[in-house]
Amino acid sequence: MTKQIKYTIRFYSEWHCGSGLGAGAEVDALVVKDRQHMPYVPGKTIKGLLREAVEELSLLSPERIKELFGHTNPVTHQMTEGRLYFKNAVLEKTESEAIVTRGLRKYLYRTKASTKIEDTGIAAEHSLRSIETVVPCDLQAVVMDVQDDEVEVLMNAMRYVKRIGMNRNRGLGRCDFMNFKVEEI
Repeated sequence: MTKQIKYTIRFYSEWHCGSGLGAGAEVDALVVKDRQHMPYVPGKTIKGLLREAVEELSLLSPERIKELFGHTNPVTHQMTEGRLYFKNAVLEKTESEAIVTRGLRKYLYRTKASTKIEDTGIAAEHSLRSIETVVPCDLQAVVMDVQDDEVEVLMNAMRYVKRIGMNRNRGLGRCDFMNFKVEEI
């Protein structure tokens, strides 16, 4: 019988998971948002971080990692999907609905600007960049199709992840995975 692991990602700092879009002169990089314009962490981002953690911690064999997370054939470049399914991490439903209903979305986002400073102490030409960030918050997510012997492996990998998104080395995306709840499905 398969299981699912429900969990919370608690952000302690602002974070940015990019959409690949900009907002013209205002912002160079927007965060990814759902149809309600609410921020989320894509399941594929979580999948990649957990795969990296499992590999770094040597929690599973390379063959088992490929089975769970998928892989790309180096010769044919054909992709094979893994068995595990990672849902997007989103704000809790009632919290999200309250934010949308009360028109509070704008308070979820901030803009951070940075520029390269030359040795002369002057800003380098065309180096001003700005990114949209999300304020610290808690997101809820689920990983599905987990076998009994994979539960502890995945929870250990989740505990290993301490940052998510862009500019992690500059203080963004500091987080913890917590509140694990394992359910049979």
